[in-house]
Amino acid sequence: MKKDITMRKTSFVNGALITTIGIVITKILGILYVIPFHAIIGEAGGALYGYAYTIYLLFMSLSSAGIPLAISKIVSEYQTLGYYNIKKRAFVLGKRIALVLGIISFMIIMVFAPLLAKAVMGDVVGGNTVQDIAFVIRVIGTAILVVPVLSIYRGYFEGHRFMSAPSLSQVLEQLVRVLIIIFGSLISIKYLNLDLTTSVGVALFGATLGALVSYIYLVDKLLKNKSKFDTKARDVNEPYVSDKVIIKKIVLYAFPFIMIDIFKSLYNYIDMFTVVKGLVDYAKYSAVEAETVYSILSTWGAKFNMIVLSLSTGVIVSLIPNLTESIVKKDKEQVNKKIVQALSILLYLTIPITFGISFLSEAIWTLFYGESVYGSSVLSYYIFVGLFTGLFTTTVSVLQTLKDYKSVFISLVIGVLIKLLLNTSLLRGFMLINLPPYYGVITASIIGYLVSFICCLVILKFKYKVVFENIVKFFIEILCGSILMILVLTVIGLFIPTYSSIRIANLGIVVFYGIVGAIVYFVYIHYSGITKEVFGKNLINSIKKIIMKK
Repeated sequence: MKKDITMRKTSFVNGALITTIGIVITKILGILYVIPFHAIIGEAGGALYGYAYTIYLLFMSLSSAGIPLAISKIVSEYQTLGYYNIKKRAFVLGKRIALVLGIISFMIIMVFAPLLAKAVMGDVVGGNTVQDIAFVIRVIGTAILVVPVLSIYRGYFEGHRFMSAPSLSQVLEQLVRVLIIIFGSLISIKYLNLDLTTSVGVALFGATLGALVSYIYLVDKLLKNKSKFDTKARDVNEPYVSDKVIIKKIVLYAFPFIMIDIFKSLYNYIDMFTVVKGLVDYAKYSAVEAETVYSILSTWGAKFNMIVLSLSTGVIVSLIPNLTESIVKKDKEQVNKKIVQALSILLYLTIPITFGISFLSEAIWTLFYGESVYGSSVLSYYIFVGLFTGLFTTTVSVLQTLKDYKSVFISLVIGVLIKLLLNTSLLRGFMLINLPPYYGVITASIIGYLVSFICCLVILKFKYKVVFENIVKFFIEILCGSILMILVLTVIGLFIPTYSSIRIANLGIVVFYGIVGAIVYFVYIHYSGITKEVFGKNLINSIKKIIMKK
């Protein structure tokens, strides 16, 4: 069999960058498709798509969310110890567990889809029907038969620190999914004259086909590089470890990650069960207006949050195996260094992007979706939810890797309880002070994630003695650079408009302000010395050499 010479192990920073680039490309594809998709299915279709996808994400959390990271961690641990056979058995057992959980989740969705749909809509009429929602829930449920096993393969690659293959598989999965979404829905509505519900179902089935293609790619990649996975890190006599012990370890490692995803999904569930009803009952929105706002929160606006979240995902995927290796070696200095570096990279990238998207929200929204009563207003504030979600997810993943499951659970519960308690009350409160009521819903999410993030930082500082002095310094400089960027863009906005009623003209506006903003931010950050401190001199020098050669 032909050997693939492109696979190389990566360091933490390089792995984080490779993974992040792959995820960002995936998310960019996930954003670009919404331009034609929105034009094809409209706001009602977006709400329908959002209902199905929110429920799908919860079941995905139950069936596979924590297992790939658990496999990554276990494989890295056994590889570091030189336990080759145990590592392979963990991979096989992980696949079996994922397959069983996927089948169970699939059966639950098929049987209980009507009840889930009824719980979503309640007595609200005038929008999508319970039957419509039940149908699309069942369609996307088919993806759960493939994605859990696919995620095991990604975790196996990442545990060996082969980051390029799983990153490319994500891009491939998203590309297939996007093609099905665009062309499937277009052909269904425009040429086959199918109804909106069926067309949304066709688009949702793209998740299944994309996962299947990605799975085939990774299996082929593994077979072509079998020798690289068979290499022992150390020549040691392996102890006997039963399947029961390995399964227990997989479950123990996966459970907190599953809880993280479930609790993050609960934020969306709280919105799904309260936003439409709250806007109709308290703010006196019509069912169509309320579903429009919900579609922005769950589908259209959420796509931009995914750009910010993809950065944290890239950092986490690379951090887990590298941090695990340092923990196994009991190298406390490296553990502290990698935690600080992970958070520093995340702040370095996410804060300016969040500020930039918020500043250009009107131009971005109009470019992607056309003019909207609520779109840019929601996006300008909602993008900050992505920032705080990413920060919280990274810190809670660190605690999980340190096996502090109690702290993980406490921080998750506190955040969700705050969201649950504040969601409707803040919706009503913002309405009473003549601010958009949906800002209350967004504020509840921000407060929930922020409090959970602070809880994690406090635990890391006082329980694990993580030194955050450098992060505080980095944060201040990064925040100053981002504020300077916005001030410069605001001044330029006095002379060059930041929005145009001509849809395509907003592309030039976004590109122009994006380039100017990036230059201002990176020049400031470069001369402050933060870039070298965050990424390390070796990486910066390597990039300079590549640029000079060109």
